[in-house]
Amino acid sequence: MEQIQEWFRYLMDSEELIRTGGLITITLIIFIENGIIFGFFLPGDYLLFLSGVFCGTKLLDVPASLLMLCVFLAAVLGSLLGYLTGRFFGENIQTRRDSLLFKKKYISNTHKYFEKYGSQTLIIARFLPVVRTFSPILAGIVKMNFYKFMLYNVIGGFIWTIVLVGGGFYFGEKFPWIVDYVQYIIFFFLAVTTFTVIKGYINAKRGLQEDIED
Repeated sequence: MEQIQEWFRYLMDSEELIRTGGLITITLIIFIENGIIFGFFLPGDYLLFLSGVFCGTKLLDVPASLLMLCVFLAAVLGSLLGYLTGRFFGENIQTRRDSLLFKKKYISNTHKYFEKYGSQTLIIARFLPVVRTFSPILAGIVKMNFYKFMLYNVIGGFIWTIVLVGGGFYFGEKFPWIVDYVQYIIFFFLAVTTFTVIKGYINAKRGLQEDIED
């Protein structure tokens, strides 16, 4: 049990992941977080930003172009896997029971974003924890046109990579002392993540209440 707990702590520690796991671990985490159901809890946004910072300060000794290419491909291919999962196993996903790593509300909350933003959800969702994982799965469940899905998938993955990895690299290169404040960067992203999840939950609950009243 202690080994499992340590493993989870390691997965949630973005700084440790980058320092010890390097490019391969970053790529794998992003792939899983972008389309595999149990990957929603993994660090996404701040892992990308910190990897850019570490790359800019040379603590992560890989070319920035290679880092961004790997992240981009991991994001796109991860979402593609999520889409295919939803398309071919959607019925099983929707009828499965809630568990520690899956709750039906994650699907329903994501559906709310699709109703509000349509296909653009696949772009917007890149910056929304949990929704980022489940949006390609839902796109597959509703059998969204494959080519349309891939267009938004690629655009969203590109923007997400450029903004977070590129932004992190810029700050790391221009302000190398930023690595001394990594914990504050993580706290900032965690605050944004928490706010997003809570807001999504409240909106979904409000929408459900309105449907009951109607």
